[in-house]
Amino acid sequence: MRTPVRAFIAKRFSYASANKVEHLRSACVKIYYFCSRGMNHDLYIARRMSLDSGQHKGSPSLTVALVGIVLAVVVMILSIAVVMGFKGEISGKIMNLDAHLRVGNAALGIDDNYATVNGREVREAVAGDSAFAPLVESISLIADKSAILKTDNDFMGIIIRGVDKGYDWRYLKSRMVDGTVPAVSDTASGGQIAISKTVADRLQLHAGDKVFTYFIDNSIKVRNLTVTGVFETDLEAFDNAYIVGDIDIVQGVNGWNGDTGTQVAVNLKNTRDLERDSYQLYVLLAENTVKRESKNLFYVSTTHQNNVAFFAWLDMLDMNVVIILTLMMIVAAFTLISAMLMIVLERIRIIGNFKAMGATNGTIRRIFIYLTGKLIIKALIIGNVIGIGLALLQKYAHIVRLDPASYYMPYVPIHLSIPALLMLNVGIIIVSYLTLLGASHIISTIKPTATMRFE
Repeated sequence: MRTPVRAFIAKRFSYASANKVEHLRSACVKIYYFCSRGMNHDLYIARRMSLDSGQHKGSPSLTVALVGIVLAVVVMILSIAVVMGFKGEISGKIMNLDAHLRVGNAALGIDDNYATVNGREVREAVAGDSAFAPLVESISLIADKSAILKTDNDFMGIIIRGVDKGYDWRYLKSRMVDGTVPAVSDTASGGQIAISKTVADRLQLHAGDKVFTYFIDNSIKVRNLTVTGVFETDLEAFDNAYIVGDIDIVQGVNGWNGDTGTQVAVNLKNTRDLERDSYQLYVLLAENTVKRESKNLFYVSTTHQNNVAFFAWLDMLDMNVVIILTLMMIVAAFTLISAMLMIVLERIRIIGNFKAMGATNGTIRRIFIYLTGKLIIKALIIGNVIGIGLALLQKYAHIVRLDPASYYMPYVPIHLSIPALLMLNVGIIIVSYLTLLGASHIISTIKPTATMRFE
């Protein structure tokens, strides 16, 4: 069967150079050979073919297509890494500065004395429940109270957050820029507080300084407090409003005993399902109230409920990522369509000879899908290397800076997730295959008789 095939090709392409005839003759004989034996010839031929055509080695159109797909992959990787970084960093800040679950007094009141909660009662209820107690990492009694800090030159209204020895100081310790956190114990701390850098800069305070603090209720009470340290969280809502100290400062001003505060902060070992844990704690406290015949009514709220604005902003970032990914997928799809058209047009004579030898449209389409797949794989490898490389550079070098007052971060945060990257690459491959499947229909419109004279 091979002799008639060679004679046919030589006759039809006698005007072509010997090299061209030999190239076409070899390709057509191979496809005829594999077609006649029902073997998996599609992938074999695609692997033997090059993306560079004989006449247009290093085709500029394919280079443009490769660059377009690479840029789309890089943009998608960086978009996902940046958004995941923002969500992780900011939600982490909020959860470290606010309790995972907040227990407060459900009764309405007009001042601090009507909005108190008994910390000992909450602790005993949690400790006595074998199902909920293992979920808890720490419990802290907190007392918030408005006050005015005054120096010789300026004054500032703040909220002093008094905490007991159960408070988790790890995050604030990591954010200290001067000094250290207050020493909190069962005994009096001597009026120690930690202030934010915002407060320190405005009032010209440093670690070791003393500051007069005015509490105004029915009467004015003054405390001379010692600044043990200065922190900077870059979360404006916290830095501008709160200072942190020993709970006995607030309890002493209000005349409360050691078990009284404005809320109980319950931090959990796992925060995957705060709504469920919140309901479980609420039921637990309600049952304990009935059992003890107590008059206290509790409410339980989650970090998300207490910081709706922040988490709503973070949820909006997800929509931005979806829009970016969709646009980049569309760009990559049109780039692939253009690339396939160029590959087909540069090999139109080979397609005509394939058809003349009896190859079906489906067979030729699969060959060119496999061939264009080389471009996709190459673009994915280059795009992943560049995208992940840039992400790692930003993650450790912090090259791109931000305004903390607007973005709550001094630099663009990065978080690389292997599952997310794998899903992105798989998604790109699936979309690319579907795009090529549609674009390859152009092959069915090519007629062998027309391609024999194609130059």
